[in-house]
Parts: sequence; structure tokens; C-alpha cells
Amino acid sequence: MEFRHLESFLAIADELHFGRAAARLHLAQPSLSQQLQRLERAVGAELVARTSHEVRLTAAGHVFREYAKLITAQLEKAVHSAREVAAGRAGTVNVGYNFPAGQYVLPAVLARMTTEYPDVTVALWEKRTGPQLAALAAGELDVALVYGHPVSPRFRFRRLVRVPMVAVVGHGHAWAGRQEVPFAELAHQPCVLFAREQCPAMYDAILGAAEQSGITLNVSHVVDDPGATAIIVSVRALVGFASVTRGTSVGSVPGGIQPVPVRLSGPVPTVDLYAVWRAAEPSPLGETFVRCLDDVPSLPDIETATRAT
Repeated sequence: MEFRHLESFLAIADELHFGRAAARLHLAQPSLSQQLQRLERAVGAELVARTSHEVRLTAAGHVFREYAKLITAQLEKAVHSAREVAAGRAGTVNVGYNFPAGQYVLPAVLARMTTEYPDVTVALWEKRTGPQLAALAAGELDVALVYGHPVSPRFRFRRLVRVPMVAVVGHGHAWAGRQEVPFAELAHQPCVLFAREQCPAMYDAILGAAEQSGITLNVSHVVDDPGATAIIVSVRALVGFASVTRGTSVGSVPGGIQPVPVRLSGPVPTVDLYAVWRAAEPSPLGETFVRCLDDVPSLPDIETATRAT
């Protein structure tokens, strides 16, 4: 049984006239009759009764017509859906992001996606840079919003905004009451850092600031989860690092942990936020998401915005 046989049968069922049905399908009438015969042989029942005076559906033909209409409607829907997905207008796009991206990039992009592409679902996955890029390479993400851009030719990228970093300490720490601390003073403080592969750009920015200050960081703890860093510095006399957006947001929940952000100076370690996607065989939906970045108004100066808060 072929799909064209269903189309031929439905044309006959609608017109109840072989000549009009053949003209509607741009077929010769003998070809239409042959297709109906093949369909009836495949079904094992007569579907259309024809005499010299009339064409009518048999009881089996009436039942078959209803199911044939459902089948053709489902196929049309499948074709339409496939075309919409291929064009980046429908489906699910998987986007990885970090804290500043969630605060400053995603709200505007998601609002534009909702307006322009209502049939696209954006699935969000918060991860550090290293895990995001691994998921992007594996095809698990379509777009990654990360610190720093990869050097691999497998990826394309676009710079979005520059993000300064701050130190985070507990309320009992000697720095808790200070608005700003020269980076060089970290030489005398035990620090919490993370493994470089988790976020190479941020790691290098911190170590680069230390080198520029002429000091060596005293890294006493390696913790890869930002939430765990906030907990540890809240209860121990340690200094952690965070983006200024995350640093000024921690401790905002009443009754929760209350780490204190402290601005660093001379130099201020900074890192750039990028959108990254695959260069070869990019996801159509990922490209739609990236295009929406072009439509978003200029991103705010994060350092200025956070100083205002």
C-alpha cells in the first residue's frame, strides 16, 4: 500500500466521480482506477462501488475513509513539523549557561524567543564552562554561554559582555567590613579555588591577576561547585572567588548562608562571557537562538549595574 493510493481513494471519496477526481490529482482516469484497484487488493475489501450511473462508497469504504483522513492529516503534520524544526522555528533548543548569563543575557533572549518563535522550547542547563563545552561537543547542548572562547576550530563564538570578579568571605573574616581590597593582599590569605578544567578563562584571570600583583596564591581548598564555595567561606576563614553578579547575589535569602562580596583592585580580574556553538553541522534551533542575541539591546555594563545595587 502506497500513500498515493490513499490520496487517490480520498479524492474519489470526496468527488464520487472518477473524472473529477482524476482531474483534481492531475492523473489520467485509467491510472486512477488502477491505483484504486491496487489499494482494494491491499486492503482485501471493495471500497468503491461503481456503476454506469453512480459512484459510491461501500460500508468498508466509509470506515476506511475516516482512517485514511487521519493518516494523511498526521503525515501532513509530520512534514510541517519536520520543516519547522529544520528551519529553526519549532522544537527544543538546549542552552547551557552560567550565573551572569542567567542574570543578564537569558531574560531578554527568552522574551524575544517567546514572541518570535512561540513553538520553540528552550531547555536550560546551568553548568561551568568545561562541562558546557563538553556537552556542546557531544551534541547535548546547542548553545553554550560560557566564560572565555574555545580555541578549537570545532566551535564558533560571539563575545557578549565583560564580567569582573570579586572575593567572597564569611561575616567573621577580617575582610568582611572592607569595601575593596588590593589583590596583592591575597598573598596572606588561604584561598578556595577550582580545578582549571572547570572554567579555564576564570582560573587564568585569577592566576593572571596574582602574577601581575607579584604574589602566589595560597590555595588550601579546591572546590568545583560555586555553591559549595559560598558555604565553605561562610564557616571558615578562607577567601573564595566569584563573578560580581554571583558575589552580590549570595546571601540574599533570609536565614541562609551569608557570604560577603569584597571588591578587588589593582588589578581587577575580569573574564569575558561568550556564546559558543558548533561550527560544523550547527543546530538550526541553536542558530535561531544566536540570531535572537542580535536582536537583544546592548547588554549592560555589569560592573556599573552591580555597583548600583
